[in-house]
Amino acid sequence: MTYVDGFVVAVPTANKETYRKYAKEAATVFKDHGALSLVECWGDDVPEGKINSMHTAVLRKPDETVVFSWITWPDKATRDAGMQKVFADPRMAAPMQAMPFDGTRMIFGGFEMIVNA
Repeated sequence: MTYVDGFVVAVPTANKETYRKYAKEAATVFKDHGALSLVECWGDDVPEGKINSMHTAVLRKPDETVVFSWITWPDKATRDAGMQKVFADPRMAAPMQAMPFDGTRMIFGGFEMIVNA
């Protein structure tokens, strides 16, 4: 069954192009290790909630934009093995050291797909 890793992060708005390049390079590595796809979405219409929102979840600062992304995998076993390979891949060493956002404020999780309409 298809497995999805989902992410929400705050990226400095000025780093949009840098982030796009970073994500495109990472996508190649993830796909080389079994991912079916990687999707990155730059926030355009992300309302701030009264109690909680994507903004508060990632502690977004005024000069940042919320980014929502996901990686699809054929199944959880492929994802588990692929993630280990991704983080061991030498192509990820430099990008992990120079992420164009604060990774400590990223929220993420793995999800079993139950509807794909």
